[in-house]
Amino acid sequence: MSLLRLTINRISYSQTQNGAYSLILDEVKGNRKLPIVIGGFEAQAIATELEKEIRPPRPLTHDLFKSFASHFDITIKKVIIHKLVEGVFYSSIICERDKIEEIIDSRTSDAVALALRFDAPIYTYESLLEKAGIVLDPKIAAELNPSENSNKTPQDTNTPTKNFENLSISELEKSIAEAIKKENYEIAAKLRDEISKRNSK
Repeated sequence: MSLLRLTINRISYSQTQNGAYSLILDEVKGNRKLPIVIGGFEAQAIATELEKEIRPPRPLTHDLFKSFASHFDITIKKVIIHKLVEGVFYSSIICERDKIEEIIDSRTSDAVALALRFDAPIYTYESLLEKAGIVLDPKIAAELNPSENSNKTPQDTNTPTKNFENLSISELEKSIAEAIKKENYEIAAKLRDEISKRNSK
């Protein structure tokens, strides 16, 4: 299976879970996005590394891991997001020491935080991105009013998530387009999952 490289787009407050954040990963050679819900501590660990000028007074856990690994000549070669089970992403960290590679199981949020600190690339498989990725269908986008909500921020334009089980497939697809237009990728992912669930029956 071929690997597809991802890059970090941003971190935002979760639209569906209090106290959680949404990590948005972009396909490097494509237009799909992969939204992943992460905890507050992991969001902080990723954000502080993205903002190089922001440094905590004491090392965070991931910084300590970086120092520990570097002391023993261990490097992270890459991170692979390889599985999605019941809304939970699973990742592997590919490490190397003395030219010997080891694979370590990891939460995706931790793997991304470490990949940033080691300048390691982040990958996923086409099958997973096809299943969990979000992309705006131009045909659906054409049905939307381009001026709608043009002066509003994403925080002002949350797509409702309640009762979408009662929507038709076409209504779900239009709702996905609206959510993506408003950059509510996490909500778009939930709507996409509803379509997948129906199509699998």
